[in-house]
Amino acid sequence: MNSVYDVAVIGAGPAGLAAATVAARHGLSGVLFDEQAAPGGQAYGAPTAGPNLPPDARGGDARRAALVNALRQSGATHVPHATVWAARKRDDGLYEIGVVYGAPEARSVRVATTRAVIIATGAHERPFPIRGGTLPGVLTAADGEVRLRTAAIDRACRVVVAGTGPLLWRVAAQYLDAGVALEALLDTTPRVRRWLALPAVWDIARAPDFLERLARERAVRRRVRVIENVTALEACGPGRVESLQFAVGGDTQVVRADLLLLHHGLVPDINLGGALGCALGWNEAQACFAPIVDAWGGSTLPGVFVAGDAAGIAGAEAAEARGHLAALAVANALGRIDAKARDAAALRPRVALRRALRGRAHLDAAHRPADLCRVPHGDTIVCRCENVTAQRVIEASRLGSSGPNQVKAYTRCGMGPCQGRFCGLTMTELVARECGTSPEAAGYFRLRWPVKPITLAELAAAPSSPEAERAVVRGPMR
Repeated sequence: MNSVYDVAVIGAGPAGLAAATVAARHGLSGVLFDEQAAPGGQAYGAPTAGPNLPPDARGGDARRAALVNALRQSGATHVPHATVWAARKRDDGLYEIGVVYGAPEARSVRVATTRAVIIATGAHERPFPIRGGTLPGVLTAADGEVRLRTAAIDRACRVVVAGTGPLLWRVAAQYLDAGVALEALLDTTPRVRRWLALPAVWDIARAPDFLERLARERAVRRRVRVIENVTALEACGPGRVESLQFAVGGDTQVVRADLLLLHHGLVPDINLGGALGCALGWNEAQACFAPIVDAWGGSTLPGVFVAGDAAGIAGAEAAEARGHLAALAVANALGRIDAKARDAAALRPRVALRRALRGRAHLDAAHRPADLCRVPHGDTIVCRCENVTAQRVIEASRLGSSGPNQVKAYTRCGMGPCQGRFCGLTMTELVARECGTSPEAAGYFRLRWPVKPITLAELAAAPSSPEAERAVVRGPMR
């Protein structure tokens, strides 16, 4: 690693690949940190073929190849197997980034110094708490997709997919293509959402992937029992999931299942930016928190930009364009190009971004998860890591809680290894409901370092400095 970089890009998905490439092309010394072995992120990084899939079972290979080749030709430094666990702004305006990287048996700890940071950490699946959701055999749809590509699947396995959103239908189609017959697809999309999405129907019809998604949904409907307007779910089984109980129109039904895949859309990964100090805002359309950014991805911290789905869910094509724009903004901020050259170079990515965002309003309106699915009750597990139920959160909120952070102290909800990624939004909405306020007013967890689990040995091996040591001992160095 260099002593000081012009820009550090965190995450090698479409946004990160585009940002690192464009930055290098404009003469910036840059480094791209990524947790995965190969670049591409969740959108493009996984292999297209596995033990259950034909080679052409997933698109994106051509786009991934183009982005990776462009990165290699640009000269940017790519560091795989790199976990960014901390970052801070120094008094001189530079940023220090704590990184653990290398093979598991020989991890190295380094601190990279940089003038600017582009956060491109992407998204993760929205929390979808249901009763029985912690039983073995209950996975998220994205986890089910990874399992299909990387592990052997018993084709006699009874699979049920449930939830809402385009990814749900994509995963269902992949399992069918792999020869796995689905027991059912349970669509939890409220009927009213379809009506609320009607004003944006023209935009979705002009979206680049509209016909592809429409054909996929029709193909699934021809081969799978699709049950719509599902209002309640419960996974049942003594030792692992054996059946799924659900409600439709007041009637309770049961379907057998050996594998249950749940999905309620994606939400931005806000932990890194939030811990660094970027201000967060509530996105009502997507029912989640996201960093507050400008048209270039600039956050409320000077020199820190957020690109791709980490700034708001919009998909791979939009992420690539956002990464391009963020890199141009950094090049301008560091004096490599003037504002006129920046704006001229931004014309093409802005056109691509507008095209990619067609239909986004329709998707957000049509697939916004129902309140009943987002805000659980009773003994439904909210925090898997600490085994905290919705009732415990509700009781803590009624003690006069000032927000999620106080409830976190009462219940330990959000203190586990996932650091709130899979319970934070649920906690916010539960507290907001019980306190009679909005999720934005209730707020989110106070995000802190480390944002990813690291060992004590790795933490102890981190390079130190007199300034850091003074901060710990709270006194002058002797």
